[in-house]
Amino acid sequence: MLVLTRKVHQSIIIGDEIEVVILEVRGEQVRLGIRAPRNVAVHRKEIFNQIQEETQSAGAVDPRDIPE
Repeated sequence: MLVLTRKVHQSIIIGDEIEVVILEVRGEQVRLGIRAPRNVAVHRKEIFNQIQEETQSAGAVDPRDIPE
């Protein structure tokens, strides 16, 4: 894991097209702005995990349960 220290309005670049900007630091919360191409999905990790679980459960359907 790469660990960086940034101040408000500073940013990091990921690859050639993704920029993460520190917008605000308030106590233990940090607001981030993310600039990425529209074809790049950006999700909070808990939402990403939920999408993955739903995708896996959808793929676990028994073909015999699908009406012909």
